[in-house]
Amino acid sequence: MPSSLPDNAGRILVPLARGAIRLRLQGTRTDQIVMNSLPAPHDRPEWLQEPGASFVTLTINSHLRGCIGSLSPRGSLYDDVIHNALAAAFHDPRFDPLDATEYPSISVEVSVLSAPVALPALSEKAVLESLRPGIDGVVLIAGPTRRATFLPQVWDDLADPADFFAHLKRKAGLPTTWWSPDARVETYTVRAFTDQDADGDDDAPTSASDMTDR
Repeated sequence: MPSSLPDNAGRILVPLARGAIRLRLQGTRTDQIVMNSLPAPHDRPEWLQEPGASFVTLTINSHLRGCIGSLSPRGSLYDDVIHNALAAAFHDPRFDPLDATEYPSISVEVSVLSAPVALPALSEKAVLESLRPGIDGVVLIAGPTRRATFLPQVWDDLADPADFFAHLKRKAGLPTTWWSPDARVETYTVRAFTDQDADGDDDAPTSASDMTDR
């Protein structure tokens, strides 16, 4: 997470994600979306150009419509939010690609992740006792092919640590009773921003080509 992430970062991050989705629905290529999305290069704050990991979550009427993210930085936060917004809208394997008729109904949430911290996984009981409901995002790694994460927002639906962890195991393709001394468990925190944190003007320009002199 960029060290200087401001409290009002949602005013940039949420329109950035939403604008990238709208541009793709208009037929714009990914490289052009990255090049032309606002803010323009000379207007981008330093924190947006720092390495950052994010998740973009899309819902319609409070029902999940797509969620894709990064657990560690792959580039600038600017690039990461754009790529994860496009992936959540069009490449989440759980859903069909978003279409233009759905766009006006989507709600957008951008979560910016801290660096993950490994928990001493001496036992499942010790892991459960270490988890902080409502605060921790959790990553479960079981061997080279099994990995799953839940954002801290999932605690809203699974408030009990044992229930939370059982569902995380199921997401990783594991039995809910599974445990191994070789399991790796990591936690992270997020700063989450929703449409309410943005300006709320969905007609604001989303690419440099939308801007005209006044």
